[in-house]
Amino acid sequence: MFLRDGLLAASLICVLASCASTPAPNATGAAAAPCAADPDWHQPTQPRRIHGNTWYVGTCGLSAVLITSDQGHVLVDGATEKAAPQIEANIRKLGFDPRQVRYLLNSHEHNDHAGGLAHLQRVTGATVVARAPAIAALETGKSNRGDPQFLSVSPFPPVTAVRAIGDGDTLSLGPIMLTAHATPGHTPGGTSWSWRACDEAGECRSIAYADSLTPISDDVYRYSDETAHPGVVAAFRRSIETVAALPCDILVTPHPNASNLLARLDASETTPSGTSNDCRAYAATGAGKLEERLAKERASAP
Repeated sequence: MFLRDGLLAASLICVLASCASTPAPNATGAAAAPCAADPDWHQPTQPRRIHGNTWYVGTCGLSAVLITSDQGHVLVDGATEKAAPQIEANIRKLGFDPRQVRYLLNSHEHNDHAGGLAHLQRVTGATVVARAPAIAALETGKSNRGDPQFLSVSPFPPVTAVRAIGDGDTLSLGPIMLTAHATPGHTPGGTSWSWRACDEAGECRSIAYADSLTPISDDVYRYSDETAHPGVVAAFRRSIETVAALPCDILVTPHPNASNLLARLDASETTPSGTSNDCRAYAATGAGKLEERLAKERASAP
């Protein structure tokens, strides 16, 4: 069910239901394999608890997050086609059944975060959920010229029957409620997600899965070309403002190194260290990179 005013509703349901799923039977707390400082996308790593019913199940270089409940699970991002079996294996290592994943969500429509969705859709039977601007790329496995990296990104296996969600709408599954936040710029369909996770003691944290805010493009695309791409820079700046305002006790990013996530998880026996300022700092970094990119485009203009 999709609902408006998701954050208020999510908070209420978390209080009533404690937002805690049944503990994973195989979550032993064993030390995770060390990741390289600059990890390969496909370097495997052990799953980790982020907080309460929220788990890291990705690789050293690409995030995937599992949110669990007795009514089914939600998976955010699918990494690459090559990494998808590692995500499936990590879900099983935690003691959860991949067939209980009901929804697959995506941060943005590039092969490093959407390439594994087709495999995961096959093994879970889950519904893929995305904002409208991402749906065509997800269902064809390739983007168009609206994507700044159109000429430089690889195609990926397509998924089927993507369900649309709007900016500010929420996806609910039992006690799980996630809010979608439109954050275009890196891609047209860029989406950040927020939710509340509570542990067995009732201690709750606001988690923000903040999409990439880096203005990367191929050699042709110019963000500042208002004729070819009207409104793109203004939308990108609104995305940065959106991320800065997210409820953000714990910041997660599509590439874990961008938020130092795995190091924070490994340094803590419970919840990773961080503050509500992390999303603002992440957004400020993105804003700086955007202004730097626009300055370079102005300097190179004919």
